[in-house]
Amino acid sequence: MKSLFHLAFNVRNLDLARQFYGGVLGCAEGRATATWVDFDFFGHQISLHLGEPFKTERTGHVGDTLVPMPHFGLVLALPDWQALAQRLEAAHTEFVLKPQVRFEGQPGEQWTMFFCDPFGNPIEIKGFRSLDALYSA
Repeated sequence: MKSLFHLAFNVRNLDLARQFYGGVLGCAEGRATATWVDFDFFGHQISLHLGEPFKTERTGHVGDTLVPMPHFGLVLALPDWQALAQRLEAAHTEFVLKPQVRFEGQPGEQWTMFFCDPFGNPIEIKGFRSLDALYSA
């Protein structure tokens, strides 16, 4: 069975959201009205609605860094993760956690990065050499 993930959340400005999600992240725009816009978020649907973004706090531990909770994100194959990291760096993205490898040489080895959209919505992107390793312990 194949399933797709859907997440709806608030942003303060749809034009700025289009610049970030469409321009910086490269997500294709879908349906839209005057109060919301959908994007193809790497094969999944996100719906950005006008409103106040959810409250987050840096309470999540990733190594020695506290990252925003709650957050959302996705897992990519490593070459796609590397391409996105380069795209974000070229756009001068301010990272909460700069692109880096974690658990190197161990089961579950992964690359990760944390950043926020222009409205403070936190996003984590993970990369794996093999997506089969996502749940390796």
